[in-house]
Amino acid sequence: MIFSLATGAEEALCIDILNTHDIKLARKLYQFLNPLDILLGDRAFYAYADLVSIKNRNCDTVFSKHQARKSTMRKGKIIGSSDKLVTWHKPKKCSQGLSKDKFNALPSTITVREIYYIVVPGFRTERVSLITTLSDTTAYSTLDIVGLYGQRWDVELDLRHLKTTLGMDILRCKTPSMVRKEIYV
Repeated sequence: MIFSLATGAEEALCIDILNTHDIKLARKLYQFLNPLDILLGDRAFYAYADLVSIKNRNCDTVFSKHQARKSTMRKGKIIGSSDKLVTWHKPKKCSQGLSKDKFNALPSTITVREIYYIVVPGFRTERVSLITTLSDTTAYSTLDIVGLYGQRWDVELDLRHLKTTLGMDILRCKTPSMVRKEIYV
């Protein structure tokens, strides 16, 4: 689901079978992005192909970095105390659920901005790494991006609270068409 951070309204929704990975569903929703939108997401959405695809739509991203991607502040162009520009190279093989033609069409590199910050005590992790295509440090300060990502977390909490309050945290309908109606509500 894509929400508008400005209004809280649901912008687009995709439903599929239970064992469909979130990234496959998310890729179906990219068509609803408007130029200059900024897509916020968790570490499941940071794949190279997705960054390129969203950037090609004249949109930007702010995602948390997946724990499998290792990097340090020593690599890349340092632009702040916890901020750097890094060049990512296209993966050697197509393992991101893309067709061979789409994978071959990807550029060989993309430059992203990596931001490290320490979260407020009480959260799961102590240090978070964000990956963003917002590379202009004048227009988008490190604190602005960290704050924006914090709002993404608030949306998740608000959605969970809404579902629980309305008694919709468990879907009770039996048929696929009724489950869809329950989700749309």
